[in-house]
Amino acid sequence: MLDGVNVALGVTGSIAAVKTVELAHELRREGATVRAVMSDAATGIIGPWSLEFATENEVVTGITGKVEHVELCGRDGWADVFLVAPATANTVGKMAAGIDDTPVTTCATTALGAGIPTVVAPAMHEPMYDHPAVPEKLATLEEWGVETVDPRLEEGKAKIATEAAIVTSVARAAGKRPLAGKTVVVTAGGTTEKVDPVRSLTNQASGKTGRAVARACHIRGADVHLIHGDMLGDRPDTHYAETTWVGSVAELQEATFDAVADADAFVSAAAVSDYTLEASSEKIRSGEEELTITLRPTPKLVDAVRERYPDLTLVGFKAETGGDDEALVEQARSLRERINAAFVVANDASVMGKTKTRALVVDAEASSTFEGEKGGLGLVVADRLAAVLA
Repeated sequence: MLDGVNVALGVTGSIAAVKTVELAHELRREGATVRAVMSDAATGIIGPWSLEFATENEVVTGITGKVEHVELCGRDGWADVFLVAPATANTVGKMAAGIDDTPVTTCATTALGAGIPTVVAPAMHEPMYDHPAVPEKLATLEEWGVETVDPRLEEGKAKIATEAAIVTSVARAAGKRPLAGKTVVVTAGGTTEKVDPVRSLTNQASGKTGRAVARACHIRGADVHLIHGDMLGDRPDTHYAETTWVGSVAELQEATFDAVADADAFVSAAAVSDYTLEASSEKIRSGEEELTITLRPTPKLVDAVRERYPDLTLVGFKAETGGDDEALVEQARSLRERINAAFVVANDASVMGKTKTRALVVDAEASSTFEGEKGGLGLVVADRLAAVLA
């Protein structure tokens, strides 16, 4: 996601500075090279050696005759993106006012003057975040093109965003945005058809692939609406998209119809149940007798969307079991032709719930193979979609 990207990480005097060691590690896991810049207040919370260890680069704690701010964030500087995390209320105000009296704010002034993409992740007590000047100054920075990673409002604090949310914003700021101005609807996860109040029919879909596609489309600049099958337990983080949670096929279809009405593209990555049933209003008593359940087929979501929106750009997903690549391509081509899809992503169902995948991307003329993390597949789909929409 951040392969080859140089990130200058500005750390200021919030207690959230203790999170920056893990943040630096996460940026590097995604392929970035990181160099840290610290304010004097930040060094009182976390030692520079910690960030030197996390980044494997010398940490800037003062501006000297080496003009570190220009070397890092000037027009011909090292950084591809300047990230301020955490950004205190004091730092946000200084950045918006052009005040540069710390190594971080001096780098910020230089980056903004040089047109270096800049991201801020505010962190402070909630009353400070609610001070009228703070949202006003953040709005000023956003008008100047600065990306803001909204904090988590919990326990009376505006806590710094998650590492995943910050990395996503850095990738969006640092990369090209071929989907800018486009709205993309993505479905993810499985569906749940109730048998009775305590039982249901579902599948093993985790939603990881659909979420990866949604996140990648956001990184490439799109406004994303994610329609996600409900999860047992905690719901995954979907900070990169407007998210609608659904249960049954009927709920998924209704939400999809509403979302795609004003969309530029629809990516159908959810594992939609092929059957439903008439649910019992009371719990079916357990026992030794056999129980027969009558299943009836559900409408095909992609067919229904295509019928209602004949001009919508559509990307399909096809999961099969036990077939070779040739059979997968044949099934994908059949689906592509039936629904007039731009392309279809086909995979063996054995990758459901796993972090890595192997998939075939099939269009009218050719097919290509992807193997690796599902996040990587998401970027492949987003880039292929951008090319189609262009």
